[in-house]
Amino acid sequence: MEIKYKNSSGVLIVYLSGELDEYAAGISRTVFDKLLDDNLNAKKVVFDISGLSFMDSTGIGMLIGRYKKLKNFGIPVFIAGASNGVEKVIELSGLYHIMPKY
Repeated sequence: MEIKYKNSSGVLIVYLSGELDEYAAGISRTVFDKLLDDNLNAKKVVFDISGLSFMDSTGIGMLIGRYKKLKNFGIPVFIAGASNGVEKVIELSGLYHIMPKY
């Protein structure tokens, strides 16, 4: 799993690539939290998941945890670029109800 980001005009875009599964989520959680803590001045956060080839329920849970953290600071969160396979997991989980498509 690779994580890159860009903060432009108050929009923090977090680019995810690889697989977001139990193994990757455990490692990535700390990186995500540090990145978000350093950018709490963002007006919104977009998780660009166009580079993900796979995501399971652990990945969904990890994203929900980051959503809850950002919600406490009033920062809206969006998802962009889901592939067909990842999109099915997102739709089945209902994640788009709290983190809309961007």
